Amino acid sequence: MMTSHLRTPVWLLIVFALSIAGTARAQEKNMTAATTNAVLHPALFLVGDSIVKTGSGNGATGPWGWGSELIPLFDPAKIHVYNEGRGGRSSRGYIEEGAWAKIVAQLAPGDFVILHFGHNDAKNSANYPDRVTVAGNGDETQEIESPVTHQKETIHSYGWYLRQYVKDAKAKGATAIICSSAPRNTWVDGKIKRGLDGYAQWAAEAAKASGAPFIDLNNLAADRYDALGQKPAAKYFFDYQHTTKAGARLNAEAVVAGLKQLKGCPLAGDLLK
Repeated sequence: MMTSHLRTPVWLLIVFALSIAGTARAQEKNMTAATTNAVLHPALFLVGDSIVKTGSGNGATGPWGWGSELIPLFDPAKIHVYNEGRGGRSSRGYIEEGAWAKIVAQLAPGDFVILHFGHNDAKNSANYPDRVTVAGNGDETQEIESPVTHQKETIHSYGWYLRQYVKDAKAKGATAIICSSAPRNTWVDGKIKRGLDGYAQWAAEAAKASGAPFIDLNNLAADRYDALGQKPAAKYFFDYQHTTKAGARLNAEAVVAGLKQLKGCPLAGDLLK
């Protein structure tokens, strides 16, 4: 009796080999992506609204955020800076949409966070209908019906949300630095208007209450704009609130000046000479 030998068709072997090769390439691609997206430590996360991160192209036209201008001022061999600002967000909205939770998950001991909100906390907008916070820095709350979910919701003060960021960062061994809101392009008697309708002061109060370092960006930048004068300063603004690339650079330099004023803050030593 003759014994027949089963043979695997050549085409099936080719398909199997191609499948293995494709899987290997996919795994390599995923590993590369994971490596690219991995957070390097020590890290500095910039968290805020469109005044921190916005713009397109090279910044020659359109609004531009100061986070983009701050990154090149740091020595990349000493610290890795990530601009995580999101346009249109408030101190509450950034938390509620889960953006802050993603950063907290990546925080490691020795990392830093600079917080910059206030421009969008006063009211909702068509694109962001659920961002308003209670004015102030206290523990008062307000019951609202969410325009998005139509569910009852308890909202807190602007300062309360800032203090929550600080608390979360401390729990991960990181340091949160509260930064007051940058001034708008609003002038009174030849001087740029300061305070941002109380939000700059509430940021200072939240920093003091939570024991967080504080950068008075509102006054530091305002001093520079006053020195320029209203007419020359116009080129630093895209509109009444957003800056051009030049204005973003001015704000970034004001943030650096604020960092250098903080006692014992190692970030000042991470700046390029």
